[in-house]
Amino acid sequence: MNRISLLAVAAAALTLGACNPDPGPLQYGAEPELPDPKRGLLPQMVIADPSAWGDRLPVVPEGYEVRAIATDLLIPRQTLVLPNGDILVAEGRGGNAPALKPKDIIAGPIKAAGTTRVKGGNRLTLLRDADGDGNYELQTVFADKLNAPYGMALIGDKLYVANQDAVVRFDYSPGQTQASAATPATLTELPSEINHHWTKAMAASADGRFLYVGIGSNSNITERGMVAEANRALVWEIDAETGMHRPYATGLRNPTALAIQPGSGQLWAVVNERDEIGPDLVPDYLTSVREGGFYGWPWAYWGQNVDDRVRPENPEKVAASITPDYSLGAHVASLGVDFSSAAMGPQFADGAFVGMHGSWNRSEPVGYKVVFVPFQNGRPAGDPIDFATGFRDDDGTTRGRPVGVTVDPRGAVIIADDLANIIWRVSRVGGAAAAPADALEAAPADADPGANPEGAAADDAAADAPAVPEPEQP
Repeated sequence: MNRISLLAVAAAALTLGACNPDPGPLQYGAEPELPDPKRGLLPQMVIADPSAWGDRLPVVPEGYEVRAIATDLLIPRQTLVLPNGDILVAEGRGGNAPALKPKDIIAGPIKAAGTTRVKGGNRLTLLRDADGDGNYELQTVFADKLNAPYGMALIGDKLYVANQDAVVRFDYSPGQTQASAATPATLTELPSEINHHWTKAMAASADGRFLYVGIGSNSNITERGMVAEANRALVWEIDAETGMHRPYATGLRNPTALAIQPGSGQLWAVVNERDEIGPDLVPDYLTSVREGGFYGWPWAYWGQNVDDRVRPENPEKVAASITPDYSLGAHVASLGVDFSSAAMGPQFADGAFVGMHGSWNRSEPVGYKVVFVPFQNGRPAGDPIDFATGFRDDDGTTRGRPVGVTVDPRGAVIIADDLANIIWRVSRVGGAAAAPADALEAAPADADPGANPEGAAADDAAADAPAVPEPEQP
């Protein structure tokens, strides 16, 4: 689209969105005060204005330092820290969903202007810091010719990758810098005929028996009909050996990242919620995921608040809807989550890091940062704490957009930035940079395979949505 056409589309969007209300402050925690739904023809759209980092860096707390450990990537989404300290990066862009309404045609190119122009890599890149100084001097392609890879998990000597259409499996040996097979084995196919929310988040159970895969909806609020939502808006539990699977939890509109809580083995998720009922609805959230639980989509949101746009109504489903554990604020587009450890220091020892890709549909943008949600007695407790900011300025200049976050057990947070195509590493000043790769032993066979599960990406505007990105996702 040329500049004149884009300006015309932008003008139309502003006109259509003019009747939308101004946003209020973000609501955090277990009991957010939700406003009444307010609908307009289009939400107010404020798109990121991409700019290079130059000599600037993300802003991190006092006592911590940040450095770019990999650059010139091809849309990094999620990362996985391997037992020997190597880092795998999943790179790609997916999606397959035709436009439904005139608003989609208007919104699509505008949202796309706030994302990277780089073509997705459809690959895994391996990073290695051989001498432990915090500089990852090796950056090499571990596997390519994948299909929009997103979630990753290592169980024993098997590396699992969630492509947009299937979970695939590689054999893995500690120290490998390239996959042993050019083509991985397919464990099970994933729903993908229409892939509105294409990212497939993944985590491994603590005992290594199962993989959990998040599968987002095919619409904002069932605009494609319920047939298109079969096996969508849920988390699958997949047998890691056989590929047999079943719905583990449902009604999760777009579960963009999954993580296993240390100690309890409980599955948690961050979820991108629905759009088009105002700048303060519906909160994206962090929640434990109960086996057999139903979380509301499409009939209800944040517990049992009815979405009257959905027909036919379903009072039984509304009554069964579980209220999420923790509101992150509407439209922050959380795409990454991982639990912390004592190695991150006292302030950040107990809780979860969340990567927020950032809004596109608020007059006052939100997200564009990594936050820490403190926990107490295994549950979220208190407001989120900013951990990595500076990705976006008040004037709209946007240098980066966080996606996946992974906690390195040696004391660092790894952040995937899919706008600047950089991997950032945030660590304590004076702490261990990273143990040398050749000094780390492979995890024993009975080690907790869920210690570093990873999976994520989507901003409820399809942060990098394909053909027609939706209001929020990667």
